[in-house]
Amino acid sequence: MKELLGICKCCNKEVYCLDGFFNGVHSEEKEIYCFECYESLKVEKENPQS
Repeated sequence: MKELLGICKCCNKEVYCLDGFFNGVHSEEKEIYCFECYESLKVEKENPQS
């Protein structure tokens, strides 16, 4: 089963629930990100000068 839950805040990619598992990340700010964009943001926050 595949259900659309929202759109990634960064890249506008559709984020789905696949067989009961959320295929993305829900941030503390209640925004939805795909895994790729969330990892990029996470690295950027940890190393802001690189």
